[in-house]
Amino acid sequence: MSRTTGILPDQMIAELFDSKAITAEKALDKDQIQPASIDLRLGNKAYRVRASFLPGSENKVADKLERFKLHEFDLSGGAVLETGCVYIVPLLESLNLPSTIEASANPKSSTGRLDIFTRVIVDGSQSFDQIPAGYKGPLYLEISPHTFPIVVRSGTRLSQMRFRQGNSLLGGEELLSLHRNETLVATSNPNIHNGGIGLSIDLTGDEKGLIGYRGKRHTGVVDVDKKSAHPILDFWEPIYNRGSADLVLDPDEFYILVSREAVHVPPLYAAEMVPFDPLVGEFRVHYAGFFDPGFGHAGAGGKGARGVLEVRSHEVPFILEHGQLVGRLVYEHMLSRPEALYGLDLGSNYQAQGLKLSKHFYSDEQGQD
Repeated sequence: MSRTTGILPDQMIAELFDSKAITAEKALDKDQIQPASIDLRLGNKAYRVRASFLPGSENKVADKLERFKLHEFDLSGGAVLETGCVYIVPLLESLNLPSTIEASANPKSSTGRLDIFTRVIVDGSQSFDQIPAGYKGPLYLEISPHTFPIVVRSGTRLSQMRFRQGNSLLGGEELLSLHRNETLVATSNPNIHNGGIGLSIDLTGDEKGLIGYRGKRHTGVVDVDKKSAHPILDFWEPIYNRGSADLVLDPDEFYILVSREAVHVPPLYAAEMVPFDPLVGEFRVHYAGFFDPGFGHAGAGGKGARGVLEVRSHEVPFILEHGQLVGRLVYEHMLSRPEALYGLDLGSNYQAQGLKLSKHFYSDEQGQD
């Protein structure tokens, strides 16, 4: 029997375009629809604003922009977005959702690994990244680069959106049963709490003792549309295990770390990382929270894929120790199996990954593409 609640897969997202529930100013990119989400593209104009804001009930984002913008500029030829600044960009996509379909947004994996804070806002909204069922109107993206200045242009894809029908979250008992059958995280003693399954941190490192990277300050500009274009050591400081298997997170610094456990998202499910869980410490893990169906799935070339974690401490220094719980994954049902799975079907950048920076960087050993 087919499901009536769940995350819409790729073929149903395509049907939303066919029915004009999603419209766009330009034709879709051929790889824009993912197994359980769609990438959102920047439009032609950006606004530098005084501060982040929400429109509030019955207010339009465009009206608030007129009040709070400092200046506007064209993105068609590319433009630099500076760290410490907040920008609002109208997106090429708009929505005309049915009353049964709602949506949520998250930064793309590459966006999170660059420490670019993004949130989708819509007219009448009182919360970020949440689009109510039946919403009709434009989409806007708030962008705030935190570590590196970036180059973006019209068509750049920094955020992604999922569509869901009804309540699709797995409860604790259902999650435990699925883990027993499918091994969602590679542990025999899963930490399941509040409908999420825990991930812990790996601070032993690889064969060279590399446990992660810390973002450098006052670097050059990262072009987010160019792959393997920037040398790692110009932007990142490698961090090594020097025998203690722990790490002090400095406030306001950005780290790329990796989970101890491999992660598995079976084809009939989608997952999302809870970005901030005060039960495990005063730090935020994983800006880009979507894990697509097929991530870490052996049949999609992903056996052994671990979760790369974008970590930033809040307010005070915080000590992480190897094996410490750092975050939770929540799982949702898909309405049906996607036609393409994350990994081999799509040539995905982060399938079967260990510790890995975003696709924009290359090491001296790799050379430049």
